[in-house]
Amino acid sequence: MPTRRRGSGRDRGQVALEYLGFLPLLLLVALAAVQLGLIAYAAQQAGTAARAGARSAALREDFAGDCAQAASSWLNVSCSPAYLGDEVRVTSTVTIPSVIPGIGNFGEAHKTATMPVDH
Repeated sequence: MPTRRRGSGRDRGQVALEYLGFLPLLLLVALAAVQLGLIAYAAQQAGTAARAGARSAALREDFAGDCAQAASSWLNVSCSPAYLGDEVRVTSTVTIPSVIPGIGNFGEAHKTATMPVDH
C-alpha cells in the first residue's frame, strides 16, 4: 500500500511561486550588466571617433564626417576640433543610450585626441 506524505498537496506550487518572485531581480541584474557593457562600448566608440576626427582634421580633410563614421551608426556622435598652432585637438561626444525601460539616456562619454597638423 503506497504511503502518502502529509502536506505534499499544498507544497506543489511553492517552487514556481518562489521563482516568479525572484525573476524580477534576475531581470534587473541582467539589464544592469548589459547597461554597463553599453557604457563601456560608448566610451570606446568616443575614443575611436576622436582619433579618426583628429587624423582627418590634421590632414585638413572632412573631420566631422570621418568622426561620425568611425563610431557605430546607431550612436549619437558629435565632434569639435580646436587648432592649437601645430596641433589639432578633437573632442568627441557620444550619448550613452539606456536599455532599462523608463530611464532616459545615461549621459555622455567624452574623449579627446590630439594630432600634429600636416602642412
